[in-house]
Amino acid sequence: MTSDYTGVFQDTEAVEKYETVTYAPDSYASRINDRQRDYLRALVRREFPEHPPVQHDFACGTGRAVRALHGLVREAHGYDTSAEMMSKAAEVGSRAYWHLVPQEGPVPQPVAAGFPAIVTIFRLLLNVDEGVRDRALAFAAKVLPHRGSGVLVVENHGNAGSVRHLRARRHSGERWFAELSHEEVGRLLARHGFEIVERRGFSMLTPSLHDHRVARLADAAARRMPGSDAYAVNVLYTARRLHA
Repeated sequence: MTSDYTGVFQDTEAVEKYETVTYAPDSYASRINDRQRDYLRALVRREFPEHPPVQHDFACGTGRAVRALHGLVREAHGYDTSAEMMSKAAEVGSRAYWHLVPQEGPVPQPVAAGFPAIVTIFRLLLNVDEGVRDRALAFAAKVLPHRGSGVLVVENHGNAGSVRHLRARRHSGERWFAELSHEEVGRLLARHGFEIVERRGFSMLTPSLHDHRVARLADAAARRMPGSDAYAVNVLYTARRLHA
């Protein structure tokens, strides 16, 4: 995570806004979060039918991914550079062990909590530079040393192949606008010994279209079409280590 990220979210007002405004009930972000939660819970039930996994949530923020898996993991660990974000996570009921990690230096060491495991990395890739992305994936590789260790789930909330790309030129150079293609995410994962085994999209809409009822109906229909994940704005990639 960059110093920009940590600097912003050392401000308790910014943390509060993130939790209560960005993820306010019925907001664009909260609707996507609800869909992602359903997907994650189904994924864990399918992948770990006999032995609940340990969750390692890197860049955990206010614990959105942790809350999504309450009751389905045997324990959860959240890692972040912002103590304020983790404090808010505990305040809003995210149940996990919280670990403050440095912004720079060696790749953080995950807690030795056994296998199987699930690593979640949400809403990070677009907000940081390539070096920090590599650091996050190197952490995931430490948690999941081989194919049978468990699964990694990574979020891309700015797919370059979606309608969001139409805004790229207008927002060029802006601090919080970035995008990644499926190919770029795939290459990032492959550098750290992961292969994508499943890709799922959660909205074809940008936030500006969220309040239009017709657009939302069209979005719901489009998401049911085969191949629509390629064009979704918000995407989750489930991956496993390449080697046994």
